[in-house]
Amino acid sequence: MNLETYIRDIPDFPKKGIIFKDITPLLGNAAALAQTVRDLAKPFEKSGVDIVAAIESRGFIFGSLVAQHLHAGFVPIRKPGKLPYKTVRVSYELEYGKDTIEMHQDAIKPGQKVLLVDDLIATGGTAVAACQLVEQVGGKIVGTAFVVELSFLHGQDKLAKWGVHSLIKVTGE
Repeated sequence: MNLETYIRDIPDFPKKGIIFKDITPLLGNAAALAQTVRDLAKPFEKSGVDIVAAIESRGFIFGSLVAQHLHAGFVPIRKPGKLPYKTVRVSYELEYGKDTIEMHQDAIKPGQKVLLVDDLIATGGTAVAACQLVEQVGGKIVGTAFVVELSFLHGQDKLAKWGVHSLIKVTGE
């Protein structure tokens, strides 16, 4: 199955010059969604993943399904102020400023093997911050997995030390 046919391009969203990769058609097709989850999880099936961590918000969809497939727990990584318990945080630079992500301080125990999942990797800043957050509490990143990789933005280079697995590589803007 060619998963790329289930990703819709939306020009000029959220602003002019951006081509948004819409995963809604993929989510709406049971066979495509099931294949996506299997393909995201496959390289990690024998790696002993304890926890799948995923980045707000579309990453939650894929991350929770991959966690179920791998018989692992699930940890949400969120924007500040969204989690009710004590948190740890990492701030990082964006092209246009700064951002911060958080997770519960006890969500990952030292030494647990963690797979980071998100729907898309662009410049890689958020994913790198998420990996740093996991390592801050003693988790061990066994890899990162994305449905779509905008390879022309080179975010995968920033994640090289953790490894990048992506299903659809977009090579041009």
